[in-house]
Amino acid sequence: MLSHTVLLPILLAQAAYVRRHVIELPEPPGDRSGAVGDGPPLRLLIIGDSSAAGVGVATQAEALLGRITGRLAGVARVEFDLVARTGAKTAEAVGWLDDLPSDQYDVVVTALGVNDVTKATPLSRWLSLQARLLDRLKNDFGARRIVVSGLPPMGQFPLLPQPLRWAMGRRALWFDKHLHRLVAARPACTPVTIKLGLNDTNMSADGFHPGPSVYAAWADEICGVILSDPGLLDAARRKA
Repeated sequence: MLSHTVLLPILLAQAAYVRRHVIELPEPPGDRSGAVGDGPPLRLLIIGDSSAAGVGVATQAEALLGRITGRLAGVARVEFDLVARTGAKTAEAVGWLDDLPSDQYDVVVTALGVNDVTKATPLSRWLSLQARLLDRLKNDFGARRIVVSGLPPMGQFPLLPQPLRWAMGRRALWFDKHLHRLVAARPACTPVTIKLGLNDTNMSADGFHPGPSVYAAWADEICGVILSDPGLLDAARRKA
């Protein structure tokens, strides 16, 4: 804590510089609701921030949604909804649930936390909001499996200069550690972590969002969870 206090003027100056000079990439075009594939119906919801929305690639086909549905389409008819917005914090995602139709989802993928880290949401409040989000997805939307994306290694984001990169990286690790504990207490939830180092070669042009190969690796981790849960497809077959 002392090191952060000493560095505070530098961190604030660097954060202001980054905000002024960041490349603002758009959310990629493509369907956010629809169905792909053949087989038993599998209802999928992806909810989150700009990474869930696919910022950093040209189309939804290259983004998280397209990567997941493309792989699952070989074993199921994936009926999907993507609810995501650049800059979203967990509190906003919780609010979105009030406006969603009361559809039942087999799988929900969440991607939230980076904006809570950068916008200084207190850890205790963030965990409370995460708990509320996960519990509502399970209880109000019938989610059989909730795949919770862990915080990315922000200490590797090329956009962030040192020591801001170090400070954001430490805070993200702290949030992620507590998120895993929260998820572990909920049997319907599974955490995933991208097992890939981040650098200029695989991040997007802004140095902050994933590039195509990172989205692909992230989707592989998520699909691994889904495909290793035989109950999901068994339930889908019973609905068919």
